[in-house]
Amino acid sequence: MEKKGYQYKLRLQALKDLQGEEVNKEPLEFEFVNHDDLFKVIGFMKEKNLFQNSDESVQFALGLKLFSEVMLHNRTHPIFEELGPAFGSFMKRLKG
Repeated sequence: MEKKGYQYKLRLQALKDLQGEEVNKEPLEFEFVNHDDLFKVIGFMKEKNLFQNSDESVQFALGLKLFSEVMLHNRTHPIFEELGPAFGSFMKRLKG
């Protein structure tokens, strides 16, 4: 059964390495479902202006939502045992 939610496709392409040289790696592309409208979340994070750079707000929002969705769907996994309660508090503070 397919998960309900917003459907997205993400493409990650490496451009340059630490030395500034072009990277020739196959881009990573995948589709995923998230229960939130990520464009709305990203807009909210940009408006909150938490960081000096608005690109960091986008990175933060996207990373957080990708991570939290996986954690939500795997909440009983032992790896999230200690993080779960703290993450809930963190999200309440962030949204407040």
